[in-house]
Order: sequence, then structure tokens, then C-alpha cells
Amino acid sequence: MSPPRSAAVVAGLVLVLCAAGASASDHADPGGTGPLEPDITGLFVFPEGDELVVILTFRPRAPSGPPYGLVPFEYRVHVDLHTPVTYESAEDRARYGGTIRDPGGIAADVTLRFRLDDHASLKDRSFEGLAGADGVRVWAGVRDDPFIFSPFFGANVIAVATAIPFSAFPPGREDFLMWATTHEVDGGGQIDHVGRSLRTQLPRFGFLNTLPPREHVAALHAKAHSRARVQRFLQRCLPPVVPLYQSTFAIRSYDYFPDVLVFTTRHPPGYPNGRRLPDDVVGATCAQGDCLLVDLTFVQSAHPYWPRATANDKPFLDEFPYLAEPWPASATAAAPAGPCEVCIALLVVLGLLAGWLVLRWRRRRAVAAPPSPR
Repeated sequence: MSPPRSAAVVAGLVLVLCAAGASASDHADPGGTGPLEPDITGLFVFPEGDELVVILTFRPRAPSGPPYGLVPFEYRVHVDLHTPVTYESAEDRARYGGTIRDPGGIAADVTLRFRLDDHASLKDRSFEGLAGADGVRVWAGVRDDPFIFSPFFGANVIAVATAIPFSAFPPGREDFLMWATTHEVDGGGQIDHVGRSLRTQLPRFGFLNTLPPREHVAALHAKAHSRARVQRFLQRCLPPVVPLYQSTFAIRSYDYFPDVLVFTTRHPPGYPNGRRLPDDVVGATCAQGDCLLVDLTFVQSAHPYWPRATANDKPFLDEFPYLAEPWPASATAAAPAGPCEVCIALLVVLGLLAGWLVLRWRRRRAVAAPPSPR
């Protein structure tokens, strides 16, 4: 491979990696390519008495005072009540909460729609598919970020909390598939997605953010094929990059699952069966093979958090909306490194790799060259 071609390949890799970082989700979405207002940071689902509590959080590192720039966006929570879920696979239960036999059939039977004003107050709401929707309680406003992850301690989010009577769902319903999306009011384009917590925050899943869940498994298969080709190329031409690429972007054997949150009343609540506010999802996902957030706990923390925090930095409330009170503006945390910093780091690393590749090419050329006559 000639040096010009090597440089082109390295430049292409930079673009691919930066684009992947730019589409990472859950507290880092859409990754600095646009305003933070529509970014979804978390979806919490848990039972409380005869109600199902659903909390959607968004707008990471929200300031304590308005305006928040929320008017152009609509926030939606979707519930699939018809797709069968089984629980025989211990692996699927531990990682996803259950097994979905027909991921291509996922569709919303219930949709909750919310619009907020720039003071984070509820401007409009509508519920499709619920019986007796008048009994639904809704709260909206600024709260402490409930993500138990020390780099985001001392930060606020915008939240919409709902308490839905179980009687509003079809009688006898035990299994719920849930996800949330953000849309532009003008044009309705989908901006962001969250299903199972932390999933699209992992770089290898960012491309799922604009796709409906019924398309996720097919998209994962297609992405696995294209990324395997990239990995084979790296193994031939840039071996030092392979571990980084494989651990960050390669699709794994257990990834072929739609990005939805599974909740069932058949089993006790707690991640990955829904998500309660006190759940240590960073530790739970690491136990199933995804430890990026554990590493970032120590890499990105502004303070020497050790041991790793497994509880929130503020106590949750005992009553609806359950989220902790917000932080004052002077106490809000600085943002962790954004995608621009990530791209700069990648440029440096890949620049060094390009230099190594050129040096190797020159050495091979020197060895292959015939000795000059004396």
C-alpha cells in the first residue's frame, strides 16, 4: 500500500470513528452535532402500588434556569403490548430482561406525547391507546440527573414523570416493551432514541438512534457485516488499531436484540426488568460484557471517586415524581469531553499510526531495493 493510499484510509477511519462518536446516545447524544435540548438521557420504568411509573429524562447538563430551548421538540414514550416475550434464556434475562421472538413485529400500541415550554413546564400532552387516561399523573421540570455515574454527578436534566394506573392497560397484561424518542415538531423527524438503558450510549450502537425498533436486528446484521470487513482490513494494514476498533465498534454475538426496555410483572422489578431510579446500571451492564462506562467513571471523573459510586449523589424522593431536587446553577458539573475532543484524540492516534505505516513502507522499500553499484 502506498503512502497516499494509507493517508486516505486513515482519513476515512477518522471520519468513521468521529461519526460513530457523534451518534452515541444516552447522556452523549447526538454527540455535539446539534443542540443538547432534544437529547434523551434515560428511561425509567417501575411499578409503584397500582401504577406503572415511567420517567423520561433529557437535556443533559441542563442549567438551573430558563430558557431551555425545548419548544421545537416533542418527546414520546412508546409501549408495545402485543409482541410475545419469553423468559427461558437466563442469558437474555440477565442482559435484556427477556427474549423477544419476533423483533420485526414490534410496534407501539400506546404512545405518550409531551411538549414542554422553554421553562420546562408541560405545554401539551396526549395519550394514545390507554383506557381511562384521565387517571394518568404527569409532572415535568428540572431535576438532578438520576444517572448513577460520577462524571455526571452535580448535574441537572429535564424530566417528564408519569404514573399510569395499570387499569389503563388491557386486562391481564403482564409484559411491556418500551422505548422513547425525540422528534422535531416541524417535520416530525426522529432525532434520538432510548430503550434498554446505556445501550445506545455505547459507540457501536449509535446508528440505531433514528431507526424504529422493528428494524434494529436487521440493521445490526448489516452493520456487523460491514464492520467485519473494516476489521479484516485493519488486521492486514493497521494491526495496532484492531483491539481499539474491535472493543469499541465490533458487533458482538449477543448484540442482535432490538433496543427496547423489557418490563414484566411476572418478576420483581429492577434492571434489566425495567429500571428503578436506584439501579446501578453501569455495574449491571459491565457484568454482562460492556464495561466502557466503568472505565469512564475513573477516566472522566473530575474528582477521585473511589471506589466506584453505586448510589446517586442526591437522595431520591419517596413520593411522585421520585427524582431528586435539582442542583443550583453554581453547582452544576462541567461537561465531560465531547466529540470534538474525541476526534482530536483520534486524529492524533491515527496520525501516529499513519506515520508508522509510512515508516514501515519505506523500510520495506529499502530492503527490496537492489544495492547501488559502487
